[in-house]
Amino acid sequence: MSAIESVGLAGFGTMGSGIAEVVARAGLPVVAYVPNARAEAIGRARLEFSVDRAVAAGKLSADEKAAILALVTTTTSAADLAEVDLVIEAVPENLELKKEVLAELDAVVKPEAIFASNTSALRITELAVATERPSRVIGMHFFNPAPVLDFVELVSTVATDEAVLAEARQFLDAIGRSVVEVNDRPGFIANSLLFGYLNHAVAMYSEKYASREDIDAAMRFGCGYPMGPLALLDLIGLDTAYDVLDAMYHESRDVLHAPAPMLKQFVTAGRLGRKSGQGFYTYADPGSAVVVDDELTPADDAAAGGSLREISKVGVVGTGTMASGIVEVFAKAGYEVIFIARSDAKVGGVNAAVAKSLNRAVSKGRMSEEARDEVLGRITGATEREALAEVDIVVEAIAEDLGIKLDLFRDLDRICKPGAILATTTSSLPVIAMAAVTERPEDVIGMHFFNPAPIMKLVEVVTTIATADDVTATVVDLTKKVRKHPVLCGDRAGFIVNALLFPYLNDAVRMVEAHYATIDAVDTAMTKGCSLPMGPFALLDVVGNDVSLAIQETLYREFREPGYAPAPMLREIVTAGYLGRKTGRGFRSYAR
Repeated sequence: MSAIESVGLAGFGTMGSGIAEVVARAGLPVVAYVPNARAEAIGRARLEFSVDRAVAAGKLSADEKAAILALVTTTTSAADLAEVDLVIEAVPENLELKKEVLAELDAVVKPEAIFASNTSALRITELAVATERPSRVIGMHFFNPAPVLDFVELVSTVATDEAVLAEARQFLDAIGRSVVEVNDRPGFIANSLLFGYLNHAVAMYSEKYASREDIDAAMRFGCGYPMGPLALLDLIGLDTAYDVLDAMYHESRDVLHAPAPMLKQFVTAGRLGRKSGQGFYTYADPGSAVVVDDELTPADDAAAGGSLREISKVGVVGTGTMASGIVEVFAKAGYEVIFIARSDAKVGGVNAAVAKSLNRAVSKGRMSEEARDEVLGRITGATEREALAEVDIVVEAIAEDLGIKLDLFRDLDRICKPGAILATTTSSLPVIAMAAVTERPEDVIGMHFFNPAPIMKLVEVVTTIATADDVTATVVDLTKKVRKHPVLCGDRAGFIVNALLFPYLNDAVRMVEAHYATIDAVDTAMTKGCSLPMGPFALLDVVGNDVSLAIQETLYREFREPGYAPAPMLREIVTAGYLGRKTGRGFRSYAR
């Protein structure tokens, strides 16, 4: 049982009311200290709306709702928190305001009470010294929405009493929260990794590299993230994001944490995100989640900026997992597909891989046997590239080696008919380099599928300075016809997804390398605190640490940012042969 039997809250906004609900659901009384009657009314309405929604969803009964509301009281007098066992501070992310509130409560709350701050970015030590009880001040970082996300970062300082930490652990266990313990530094685990990624997305958008819609769609469809980075920033609040990044930058002096200038401009203009009705997107009303069209919303046919080339026959070069998946995607969409392999055995391997995938769909009732046979009938394998002479588009999916790809594009240029589009599914190499070795650079484009191609919805359509408009329009249209989601971007390292994803993964390795957190703690923080489908270390082991190192090196060579240099620990683990799941050992060990 926890020694904490009553809780005081300083602040009753979005986070405060959410924390109050969590504590009251566990059966503990909560006293929320609010500045005025208006804040009290708004906080109470927010709490009631949340529990009403839980009742409507069948997660709470009417009696449980009534009990929760009865356990939460509000006050405008700090003295009413005098006898609580724990005070959780959840006022706006402003250092001076937080220190002022904690000092005020320190004068009236009983000496043995614990003080906890819900700050997501400020140093707990700076808050602790505003009180006369620094050994009893900790960080207790809940995530929004607190009733839904059951994860808390428990933060200690050099002054924190171990007995206080033990009481806090017991309390968080009693209210059903998962806990990761960390030391005191801005951003802790989750925000330190998350906000660097979000900041990079803002910079990418401000450079007009890709549209806001394409940046967000790329991360949702390419990585399985619940929200794109710009939409997430609108939810968090651009002012909050700016404050978090500013605190991180003043600690790390890493230019990648310096708030992107566009963030400051939006904040100054009052475009704070959903809460103000406008941020990166425009919303129906302040506080609404409904996005409405504005002057930046693309028209449905915006990508089709020219006439389309006819595509009826598709060529694929390659026999690996990606190539086999691309063959299946086009054949299922009704296209005749010719694929090129280096031997008859490789031809058989691709046919077998596609057949296995389709048979799995038949066994699950997603495809009839007749439809399977029709798809297989549209696929032809060959060992000579000359078989591609009459295709309308070729998609190469061979080894990620620029020299090999250049040789292939020279050959395709010789073989393929005039007007045929030459596409590469490279994830990191320059598309323009392949275009430059042909006599048709205007016909060369990137068409980056994601693995496994039959399942992943995203295709990055990568244009070079030479790519013709009708080629871009044709490939965007073709991507939609094979039931994928196209996003447009320019020809630079990483495109959208890898340029945002891999620096985040690299930052996670640096965090463990610095002994700030364990691998398990980092993965837990990002899955439970940020709702990501996989933690960074689990993802690194799936991708392959050698692949990850190569991509990070490419990004570093392209952008020359010191923060993009591969973490030494990543390089070491690759040198040791610990490449991830494919070798049975990476950051974790796997059964072979």
